[in-house]
Amino acid sequence: MRLKRGVTIKIVTWVLCVLMLAGLYGCPGTTESGEKTGKLKVTDFRGKELVFTEPPQKVVCLIESALSGIYMLGQQNRVVGVPSSVYDQELYSYYSRLDERIKEQTLPTPGDWDFISLEQIIELEPDLVIIWASQTDAISSIEQFGIPVYAVMLHSFEDVYKEIEDFGKIMNCEERADSLIKYTAGTLENLREKYSSTQNKKSAYFMWSEGINETSGKNSTVTQLFQTAVVENACDMPSEHVTVSVEKIYDWDPDMIVMWNNKGMDPEDVLKDPLLQGLSAIQNGRVYELPEVFSCDFWTLKMQYPARLIAEWAYAEEIQSEILERELRRMYEVLYGKKLMK
Repeated sequence: MRLKRGVTIKIVTWVLCVLMLAGLYGCPGTTESGEKTGKLKVTDFRGKELVFTEPPQKVVCLIESALSGIYMLGQQNRVVGVPSSVYDQELYSYYSRLDERIKEQTLPTPGDWDFISLEQIIELEPDLVIIWASQTDAISSIEQFGIPVYAVMLHSFEDVYKEIEDFGKIMNCEERADSLIKYTAGTLENLREKYSSTQNKKSAYFMWSEGINETSGKNSTVTQLFQTAVVENACDMPSEHVTVSVEKIYDWDPDMIVMWNNKGMDPEDVLKDPLLQGLSAIQNGRVYELPEVFSCDFWTLKMQYPARLIAEWAYAEEIQSEILERELRRMYEVLYGKKLMK
């Protein structure tokens, strides 16, 4: 997962908070008896083991993709704090159908990927906080109050499966987690098998929303997505996120360009870019944009939908929009257990 650097932690009257709340959470450190006798054990993406004697009743989740997983597991009643992004228009239209508290905008938002309010988190008295592993300062501050932190870092589909599996363990819904993972893995495998015998395999260049020069290399979730769609990643560099020159894109000359959802640019803009007119993808009109982020989030079990779209764009003689929409509806119903599309 690509994250911007720099996490700002809002700590209001730090010393006063420590003095007032030490009695609630105890002194910094671990409680050996609880850790050794607990039955619910997981290891987060830092390699740190978390042990619970019972499923956490109050969870603050400040990662939207992880929050999506909690709702898939039907454990939303444990959530007492959410990332501020769920109230953005696009995400709100979905989450408001999943949770009445979000619809009424009553669930607190003590942070997001780039901002943490320690004061607000402490006031919520959570049993568990879920944030990115890269938010090291925030993690240290939260753990000083004896609050467990499950730190997340996603680089592959397997990481997404691990996250769901771990949530299933600590929230006592392992059977549901296992069924969702099997459903997703099975869907991806069926897609690979459908196109595996294709003779003329396509290559694709992935374009992030920052512009044509921003892409992902071989060791990335994007590559896994392309591989599932039986498409080759045109970028042969190893890094997860790379900045490349237009000249390099010409060296690769991809068959198609796949755009991450971009509010400031459409495929037509890329097709008209004077610097790109010599590319095969441009000359053949093969530039495609993934739809809204909620439906195409690579870092959730919904990764199956963008994989299907890319495969269709690469190999289908005609794009069957009605069929794709029907499959999207079914995916939502299976993953979330309810209808999310009108």
